[in-house]
Amino acid sequence: MAQHETSPTLAKTPVSALVAAVLTMVLWASAFVAIRHIGESVRPGPLALGRLLIGAVALLAVVAFRREGLPPRAAWPGIAGMGVFWFGLYMVALNWGEQHTDAGTAALLIGAGPLLVALLAGFLLHEGFPRPLLIGLAVAFVGAALAGASSGGGDSAVLGVLLCLAAAAGHAVGVIFQKPALSHASPLQVTAYASTIGAVACLPFAGQLVTDLGDASAGAWAGVLYLGLLPTALAFWTWSYALAHMPAGRLGAVSYIVPALTVLLAWPTLGEFPSGLALAGGALCLLGVGLSRRQPRPAPEPAASPVPEPASVGEGRGGTADVSGPALAKD
Repeated sequence: MAQHETSPTLAKTPVSALVAAVLTMVLWASAFVAIRHIGESVRPGPLALGRLLIGAVALLAVVAFRREGLPPRAAWPGIAGMGVFWFGLYMVALNWGEQHTDAGTAALLIGAGPLLVALLAGFLLHEGFPRPLLIGLAVAFVGAALAGASSGGGDSAVLGVLLCLAAAAGHAVGVIFQKPALSHASPLQVTAYASTIGAVACLPFAGQLVTDLGDASAGAWAGVLYLGLLPTALAFWTWSYALAHMPAGRLGAVSYIVPALTVLLAWPTLGEFPSGLALAGGALCLLGVGLSRRQPRPAPEPAASPVPEPASVGEGRGGTADVSGPALAKD
């Protein structure tokens, strides 16, 4: 991936990658609206299972078409963790949370996921806790508190906020597992088999899924199919494509448009618009994420001392070993 991180300008990013990134964000934003709508007919666990079964079948079909086969053994621990936490816990908690809060507020709270990734990386990957991360955590905590107090739903509204934060935490843990898995398998393999494991983890909801879909309308059936094929299978596919052709940091920044797109989509389709306090709280959550990603200014380098004239031709051999400075490649 390092060769992509060195791209200095947006002009060097293929147009197809930008289109894939925007398409991913639109589909993920639409998922918040679809979940809110279908949640009236299908319960959280069954909805997660239905979505994952459809997405897993579609992704495994692509794996078979591309003949990528099974991932290496070393990738499976990360794939399993990603499947249980990102696809399993995340989707169930998000579906449940959206029964107690509007789609726009849920999307704003899920936006705290990258901050939680950084926090977990400090603990589990020993990446430390720089001051910007701690400041971002404090700001995001205030934002979550404001979002929780924004509705008159009392305990129900607070439960919705906590469930959305639990979903963000599940996503964050899943990303921590995904990181080592991607060093052994392709993004398509990791996503396809993680979604399969997520579906297996949600199999206890199979009976409820049959019951709920048996009583559901054609619109609810279409919604579950939509969630599985587009925001799950296609969106993760286009995300992988975009990630392979543009820097991860730039692609992560693009994801900040998801809450805004969700609010715009939920307004005409669901008649929902977050309150001013909820918008302020969500904005603080995203501000906290932005602050946590700020890089501290490097200390100024001391002025270089004058280079003395060489005393003889033989002196200084090996003195040019470090002229090139540190390696540019990352990751």
